[in-house]
Amino acid sequence: MPHTVTRPNLYARRLPIAEMNVTPFIDVLLVLLIMLILAIPMPTNVTPVDLPADTARLPVLESNAITIDANDRLSWNGVPVSAEELRAQVSAASALKVSPVLRFEPDALASYDTAARTIALIREEGAESFTFIGNEKHRNF
Repeated sequence: MPHTVTRPNLYARRLPIAEMNVTPFIDVLLVLLIMLILAIPMPTNVTPVDLPADTARLPVLESNAITIDANDRLSWNGVPVSAEELRAQVSAASALKVSPVLRFEPDALASYDTAARTIALIREEGAESFTFIGNEKHRNF
C-alpha cells in the first residue's frame, strides 16, 4: 500500500475564537484603581479653632454653672458668654490642679443641638468633673 501524505487545506476557513481577551481590560482597571487610591486625600481629624485673643476671663469657682436659656444663650456662672469664651473658661478650669465641678443646666426649651455642641465643647477641653443639674424638670414631655 502506498503511503500518501495528506496536506492540510490552506484555503479552508478557520473559525473565529469565541473568547475575548480580558487581560488588557483588567490591566487598565488595576492602573485606574491605583491612580484613584493615590488621588484620594489622606483623612485628617483636625478641627481648627480660633481662640480669642482677649485674656480677660471670668473667675473659676469650686463649682461653676454652665447654663443655656430658652433662646440658646450660654452663661458661665450667670454671666452671658459666647462659645469661644466658654471654651476658654472650661480650658482654664481644666488646667487647675483640683478640677472644679462643672454643673450643666440647659433650659427645658433650649435646643438639643446647642446642648449637644456645648457638651462636646466641655469634653474636648478635658473637663474631668462634669454633672447635669435639673434633669427632673425634663421628666415629663
